[in-house]
Amino acid sequence: MLFPLGFAVFTSLFDYTLVHPNHDTFVGFDKYVEAWNADYLPDALWTTVKFVVASVVIEFVIGFSVALALNRVTRFKNVYYIILLAPLLMNPVVVAQLWRMILHSELGIMNYVLGMIGIGKINFLGDPVAAFWTVVLVDIWHQVSFMAILLLAGLAALPREPYEAARMDGASAVQTFVHITLPLMRPVIAVALLLRLIFAIKTFDIVFIMTKGGPGTATDLISYFIYRSAFFGLDVGRASAMSVALLLIVLALTIYLYRYMKSLA
Repeated sequence: MLFPLGFAVFTSLFDYTLVHPNHDTFVGFDKYVEAWNADYLPDALWTTVKFVVASVVIEFVIGFSVALALNRVTRFKNVYYIILLAPLLMNPVVVAQLWRMILHSELGIMNYVLGMIGIGKINFLGDPVAAFWTVVLVDIWHQVSFMAILLLAGLAALPREPYEAARMDGASAVQTFVHITLPLMRPVIAVALLLRLIFAIKTFDIVFIMTKGGPGTATDLISYFIYRSAFFGLDVGRASAMSVALLLIVLALTIYLYRYMKSLA
């Protein structure tokens, strides 16, 4: 673990390219400055922000709704667990390849079904707006189970006494949810949101398999932007600098998560 991390930090301080793969030209923090001024970096950052916000918020809403529903289920709960866990157990590369075939503009079954009900073909991966939301929805399909299971574990651990007292006082279901469930679930909700936020920032597999960052820069997340800088732009030093910067961002979020959890303990 330490070697690739140290190698990335070390390489970010040199003019290391795939054409000239040597650490013989020390440039200090010049690669960080180049990375900050790189073309299309603002687009990649903005696309990443939109992707993270959209996927995490929708996953939270769906996941919390599913968790609330499953928390009331008494029969066949194990069956629902298996269904819920199935997408999460799949490798992201398999998920991306599966949906890429399903959503293919000419050969995909999705457009075939839409044609059967009289809806024209949709270019899910070729239209900029459609491609972005397709990647978001595929990520949601894959990761919403994580959110639901984490929140369900929190709901299952809540004490029963406040709910019994609320029921005796005549509180409605909405009042119980707002004044009891949400306050008690606050630590679990914070952990779930921050963990998904960290994982969403690092999303790479789905974009790499499904869209290659396209069309144009519509799905060019920062992780794939770094990959392109290294293996298409051949500038490993600059890509390493961006990787280190991304690591610091994720590390800052992790430290915040740890301190927040500690404050709630």
